[in-house]
Amino acid sequence: MTNERLRNQIAAGGLTVNVLAERIDVDPKTVERWITKDRLPHRNHRSRSAQALDVDEEYLWPQLLDDPRVQSIRQTELLNLYPRRSSIPADHWANLIHGTHDHLDVLVYSGLFLLDSHADLTEQIVAKADDGAKVRLLFGDPDSPAVRGRAQEEGLGENLSARIRVSLDLLKPALGRSGVEVRTHTTTLYNSMYRFDEHLLINIHAYGSSAAQNPVIHLRNSPGGQLFAHFVHAFDRVWDTAASVDASAGVPL
Repeated sequence: MTNERLRNQIAAGGLTVNVLAERIDVDPKTVERWITKDRLPHRNHRSRSAQALDVDEEYLWPQLLDDPRVQSIRQTELLNLYPRRSSIPADHWANLIHGTHDHLDVLVYSGLFLLDSHADLTEQIVAKADDGAKVRLLFGDPDSPAVRGRAQEEGLGENLSARIRVSLDLLKPALGRSGVEVRTHTTTLYNSMYRFDEHLLINIHAYGSSAAQNPVIHLRNSPGGQLFAHFVHAFDRVWDTAASVDASAGVPL
């Protein structure tokens, strides 16, 4: 039995067996055996292969869907599911922010609720960065079609763009500080993301519903898990296409 999914995905990605083997640091003969003998690679090799081919592991190796070890890892990644963002206790946000030491990432359109509910958030961001944390904040470009489209879907008119500008204005004291980067993006926001070190809150967006009324998934990064890394990888893709915000004017460069 052969693994035609793996073979086809390699070809679809414009790669070869040798190129994939080089990217994941294995012998090409090993990759050939994965294909021709349908061998199941070690966990690290599966993860790196799936990332290189931009697909889920389960697509390449469907047998993982029935593996109890994989299911157990997934369960350790999922800490909580909130029916709506507004149901998350305020002190939970505060505890996550306070406990962040290395990575603070935010992907939103406006995110004004977080700045409104934590009056000293900008000061905390600066303090975290001064202590060595890497802070990356992504807001929607207020003039982008994506923001205008979301505003129309939710019946917000010009309010969404205005809220983004308010958020950027509130963050001015943090702009240009070492360790703090603020950018604006023009992408469709499928999920808002809030990363606090090894914790990640994912605010799902349903058509026509405000972010506050949509569910939030709380993930924790766990060894061997995939969900946390999957969403962080998505954040990175948006980050790479976003525009830096000018420290003096608070507008995209």
